[in-house]
Amino acid sequence: MLCSCIDGNQCFLFSDNSQKEKMPQKQKAKSWAELKQAGNECFKTGQYGEATNLYSQAIKELEKSSKKNPEDLAILYSNRAAGYLKDGNCSECVKDCNMSLELVPFNVKSLLRRAAAYEALERYRQAYVDYKTALQIDCNIAAAHDGTNRMTKALTEADGLSWREKLPPIPTVPLSVREKLAQTTIANAAQQNSTPQQNGTTQTKKPAPSDKDIKKGQSLKEEGNALVKKGEHKKAIEKYTQSLKHNPTEVTTYTNRALCYLSVKQYKDAVRDCDEALMIDNSNVKALYRRAQAHKELKDVKACVDDLNNLLKVEPKNTAALKLLQEVQKKK
Repeated sequence: MLCSCIDGNQCFLFSDNSQKEKMPQKQKAKSWAELKQAGNECFKTGQYGEATNLYSQAIKELEKSSKKNPEDLAILYSNRAAGYLKDGNCSECVKDCNMSLELVPFNVKSLLRRAAAYEALERYRQAYVDYKTALQIDCNIAAAHDGTNRMTKALTEADGLSWREKLPPIPTVPLSVREKLAQTTIANAAQQNSTPQQNGTTQTKKPAPSDKDIKKGQSLKEEGNALVKKGEHKKAIEKYTQSLKHNPTEVTTYTNRALCYLSVKQYKDAVRDCDEALMIDNSNVKALYRRAQAHKELKDVKACVDDLNNLLKVEPKNTAALKLLQEVQKKK
């Protein structure tokens, strides 16, 4: 999700005391990138109001810049939207996601944030459309699957069996967008393999696969994803297993296979895959949620609750986790 770079521009060096005396309080204005970085740091520590303020300053600075890049501006709007969402300011979240998606259509994070905001505002049809659009881009997004299921239930209760007839049109995601996502995933995998720490989480020291293995692993993973879409979970497990032989450092392959294991009721295998994923990224939301689901089915209520509580530390307003936690606690 958000970067974990450290803002290293808090202090200013002077060549001598005389210069310091001439400029006792004046500080160099921060660039939009520095403001964004500081906003990310505040977001990580739960200071969402301050984060949105810093993102707002960053947007103003970038708007004034002659080197304005639509993708950079889209990220800033999406980041600020995340801050608004965490603070419960869902209307502003929707506005910022709209801006982000105008600049960069089909940005997955902006779609999911807007969907969550629409859901909180009880605008279930719009939320359903955004969740379904996100699934066209990546069919393995757990939050989008869970959101689609919740919206289906809510809309069925509200509008009856004909609820689909009242939906706004669901946009078709161009193939070029999906191909770009696949390329980005490969690049991210390569970066993760060469970086001991990513987004503040500990990475395991698995041997770094070659570029050839990463590409082969990605290709097999995508074949598995296609099989999941068709509901062929056992065949998908085989593809993900082959993929992991080429690239055992890809977190999403473990969480995807865990999803399949849940579907075929191999709950202990699902737990093992989530364990592997969490060894690589110890705050991975999908791994925590799917392991909690597996623990629930294995009647290990304590482990289930522990996973959900750890997930909610990362995403305090994750509705799927809150719902499952409430359900499990009722059975205690």
